[in-house]
Amino acid sequence: MRLLLLTPPFTQLNTPYPATAYLAGYLKTLSWPGGGLQVHQADLGIETILSLFSAEGVRQLFATVDEVISGGANLSDNSLRIVRLREDYLATIGPTIRFLQHKNPTLAHAIATRSYLPEANRFAELDDLEWAFGTMGLQDKARHLATLYLEDLSDLIVEAIDPHFGFSRYAERLGRSAAHFDELYEALHQPKTLISQLLLRLLDQKMAAYLPDLVCLTVPFPGNLFGALLCGQHIKTNYPGIRVVMGGGYANTELRTLAEPRLFDFLDFVSLDDGEAPLRSLLEHLNGDRAIGQLKRTFYRNTDGRVIFGNGAAEKDVAQRDVGTPSYADLPLGDYLSVIEVTNPMHRLWSDGRWNKLTLAHGCYWGKCSFCDISLDYIARYEPVTAKLLCDRIEALIAETGQNGFHFVDEAAPPALMRDLALEILRRRLTVVWWTNIRFESAFTADLCQLLKLSGCIAVSGGLEVASDRLLAKMQKGVTVAQVARVAGHFTEAGIMVHAYLMYGFPTQTTPETIDSLEMVRQLFAAGVVQSGFWHRFAMTAHSPVGLHPALFDVTRIDPVGAVDGLGPFANNDLDHHDPQGADHDLFAEGLRKSLFNFMHGVGLDFPLNSWFDFAIPATTIPKRFIERAIAETDDKAPRSNALVVWPGRKPDLELVTQKQGKRRVQQAELLLARRQDDLVVDMPVGLGEWLLLMWPKLSTQAPAPLTFAQFRTEFEQANLGLFSEFIASEAWSDWKEAGLLVV
Repeated sequence: MRLLLLTPPFTQLNTPYPATAYLAGYLKTLSWPGGGLQVHQADLGIETILSLFSAEGVRQLFATVDEVISGGANLSDNSLRIVRLREDYLATIGPTIRFLQHKNPTLAHAIATRSYLPEANRFAELDDLEWAFGTMGLQDKARHLATLYLEDLSDLIVEAIDPHFGFSRYAERLGRSAAHFDELYEALHQPKTLISQLLLRLLDQKMAAYLPDLVCLTVPFPGNLFGALLCGQHIKTNYPGIRVVMGGGYANTELRTLAEPRLFDFLDFVSLDDGEAPLRSLLEHLNGDRAIGQLKRTFYRNTDGRVIFGNGAAEKDVAQRDVGTPSYADLPLGDYLSVIEVTNPMHRLWSDGRWNKLTLAHGCYWGKCSFCDISLDYIARYEPVTAKLLCDRIEALIAETGQNGFHFVDEAAPPALMRDLALEILRRRLTVVWWTNIRFESAFTADLCQLLKLSGCIAVSGGLEVASDRLLAKMQKGVTVAQVARVAGHFTEAGIMVHAYLMYGFPTQTTPETIDSLEMVRQLFAAGVVQSGFWHRFAMTAHSPVGLHPALFDVTRIDPVGAVDGLGPFANNDLDHHDPQGADHDLFAEGLRKSLFNFMHGVGLDFPLNSWFDFAIPATTIPKRFIERAIAETDDKAPRSNALVVWPGRKPDLELVTQKQGKRRVQQAELLLARRQDDLVVDMPVGLGEWLLLMWPKLSTQAPAPLTFAQFRTEFEQANLGLFSEFIASEAWSDWKEAGLLVV
């Protein structure tokens, strides 16, 4: 049986969305009768972008715009300027795309002078941003200019050709919270735009190349739904014998109560949650080995025209240890574009560079946040993977892709597993650069953050959310603002960038609490412990505790028009609500955005908070040094008995020296630690130095099994070196810790 796994437009420009790679990796682990499974995958998003932004694509673009103008359309002055500069766009598009693919780096010199690329309205923003990019290197500045150039062309496309176009979404408005299918259904029967024509032409090429029996469409976001249904519509019309199944994050959250039969004019099946087991049951059904009633979490339309949810399969979901290593075979990894859209440091990681995607653990180990979809499988079912298996997969992906950058896409990476992964990376001497999402919990000690940095961690993102202890408790976040500050300080001190997810508009949040949250954020940036952030407006979702039990949060849910029991026949997730106790949250959106943009660049940190708003606000009640004091608080707790004692780096050299102490000459041990950047000498008593040298093989990152703190204490006591409590309170212990000893 032949399968084609497709990512429809549009997700990211810089790296593939990992869903098809995950499924391809799993399918390759299966043995299958009759010659096995032939699995191929394609990212129609990046291929459509590259087809559009080519010399031929831009030529077609301008020809289509000419037809629009000749048809009597009145375009803006900005679009007309771009049309007048068509020859410049045609001459520059190919070299610029290659530059963004890292295939033409010397073009940066021409782009950075601002004499090479044609410029329209997007470049008008550049003067305002120049200060933010003042220290940017030549390549980065040129990539930002090239990104503005593409966005100018995008503005022309949206105005003249296809209002649904966007680089990381397509017709997102039609897919977002579409409780009824009517608008989508109508849009799918409109004449195809240039974007749709390019997409379907590429789809025909894949169909001819791979001759699939089953096409699997992943729809992670609302901005992929329209493109997926265009593909399904085209396949059902032109390849009627081929079956089409859709799955992904959008289906998992929005389509759990699906009752719209017209969707199945474009698809045959819709699968929910993890795709491995449902896809295997579907393949067995299509192969004649399983009745349709024994499918797993799969919608289909029966012969009576009704939508049926088939979930009769007895098999459990595939264990994370058995899903295989993601495979990026068939994907054009060298053709993705590294763009720099905004100056937000964390958002830049999303759009710049090629990242292999992996998951440390299925689900969320916390699973309590009341704004989150904790009732759904992708969060509720927590299942970690071992560090050794993760490193096996890391090595396999590096070998396949040639890239050592990893984005661990966990809901919240577990600290203990992050520790074990870091130790395994160091034990194998892997060169890895990685980042992930975390909870700001106290387990992230200064020592653990140093270990994560040594293993290649460059950034973490985590939810500070409302920056109000009352509301953090109400949403069961499990952290306090002071704790977030301390943990962020540990990461920052280790050289790991910290991005804070921020939220406003949570149920019952008042105006004073919003202002106090802004003050907390200001102090975090002023203290230098958070380097990046983004304010999100709270959204009530159908599968979160707030959406399921709104009365517990003192809000009222507003159901869609025509809904039955609160549900529409198509998508159900984002919900409107009435918050009688809360502030008018929309008033604060622009002031929060503007202040944060400036805070990220060290500007306005001493401005009064009312300068960010054009209306009166109350004074903050937060003490001016609240965050500073929180960071300064030390944790005097003794290390846990099962904590691990690790001494990274090479084996130290020991030299015995004689020092004069008054009239006496005393022999001392000097441990020389050769580090990558410098040498460090630690003085200590001879007996202790000799014991530590003997202990090094057990403390090294190359040790077969890490030594626990309890075992370390036992070793010390058996060496008869004195009281252990006095040792860990001594200057020698302090110096050794400063030299790099970690207790994690």
